[in-house]
Amino acid sequence: MDFSQLLSKIVSNNDTHARWLNTLSLMENSGARKISASEHKKDVTLIILKHAAEEHRHAYYLKKQISKLSLDACPTYADQYLLASSDSRYYLNLLDVLVCKYLKSTLNLSGNDLKFAAYLLVTYAIEVRADELYPIYQNALDEASSKVNVKSIILEEEGHLEEMLIQLKSFSADWEKHAEKAVEFETKLFNDWLKALQKEVA
Repeated sequence: MDFSQLLSKIVSNNDTHARWLNTLSLMENSGARKISASEHKKDVTLIILKHAAEEHRHAYYLKKQISKLSLDACPTYADQYLLASSDSRYYLNLLDVLVCKYLKSTLNLSGNDLKFAAYLLVTYAIEVRADELYPIYQNALDEASSKVNVKSIILEEEGHLEEMLIQLKSFSADWEKHAEKAVEFETKLFNDWLKALQKEVA
């Protein structure tokens, strides 16, 4: 089944749907924590603070949406409350590792320069994915007449992608080549995650 079919199946079952929301919340929270971890001790810009704050808000918002399905479902990010828990939990870390290795070998970066460049490329790749994932999810919600909605996240993710493009253009004249590589890494991880989700949901 393709991704839209998978989401329709997830949304049709409240328990699975709650775990899906919790999984997305975990991944948004991981993103926010990774942004904060990549911050320079002094050179922290408004755009980075805004981005970290919005990712944390997304994690909170998604977690809160679970109560529309069940009041006591998925209290934590423990494995039993997630879908494809292993793949979901390490998705962002694996992408970060792959991007860091690429940046070290290609641009010979290290230290804070490496952290910042990895933040730019990893976040860009994730925002490209989010711009695709959330509208498909919202469509599945609309078709099921679900009380859950992610429209506010869709709007903010579109803004994030524009902000990442501005930062990437300042980072390197070859930003498109580096960004394509990050997207290539992310696509492989996404496909692996999709297989794990399909196996669990099926």
